[in-house]
Amino acid sequence: MDRALYESAVLLGSRLQKRAWQLALAESCTGGGIAKTITDVPGSSVWFDRGFVSYSNAAKVDMLGVSQATLNAKGAVSEETALEMVEGALANSLADLAMAVTGIAGPDGGTGEKPVGTVFIAWQVRGQPSHCVKQQFSGDRLAVRRQVVLFCLQQAYRLVGAEK
Repeated sequence: MDRALYESAVLLGSRLQKRAWQLALAESCTGGGIAKTITDVPGSSVWFDRGFVSYSNAAKVDMLGVSQATLNAKGAVSEETALEMVEGALANSLADLAMAVTGIAGPDGGTGEKPVGTVFIAWQVRGQPSHCVKQQFSGDRLAVRRQVVLFCLQQAYRLVGAEK
């Protein structure tokens, strides 16, 4: 077990529980890695509602309502797709906070415009606008995915603490 990931999930869970909030996830490049880390924590069912692993474009459309037009125009790895993913996760869950990730973990798939390690991370608190950041991670496939999981857990922790 990765201690840093586990401890980040524990801290996030504690903060979510204090607010009586639940979290939902829409994961692409992490393949369910964030949900796996969260569900390693005993009792996480109190604060983790559900996760969507939408690895294919068809899954993004079917499960999360991502527009085929967005995928055609911007691609799966884009701010626009991440925002539609997070909005779909929130709309299809009981959660108070949703996060979505889509990116290129490698070793293949990178381009000059979107190199391996490019990841878009979106979040939305129910009733509020969605937000997205683009991050560039480095290393091999496992390293990129681990960094994304850790970033998301830490970002969610900050978000839950920042909400009034």
